[in-house]
Amino acid sequence: MTLGEKDTGIKGGAKAVTSTLGNTVGGLTNTVGGVVGALGRGLGETVTGATGSRNVGKGIADVGNGVQDGVGDLSKGIKNVGEWKS
Repeated sequence: MTLGEKDTGIKGGAKAVTSTLGNTVGGLTNTVGGVVGALGRGLGETVTGATGSRNVGKGIADVGNGVQDGVGDLSKGIKNVGEWKS
């Protein structure tokens, strides 16, 4: 395929479907990761405020942040697969 040439036929249709599906699943996955991250940070602040134990609260927040970052990477990978990127 030359520069600027678009996929047509079955391959073009397959790319359109997988791109839409990949972007949808990737977006939903990213949303879930963001919610888990926010929940972890909020819970961490609550524990710190209620107990005065900054280490425990920070640990909970860090777990939430780690999940959010990992799910963000997964989401990016899903989107890349949907767009047939390697």
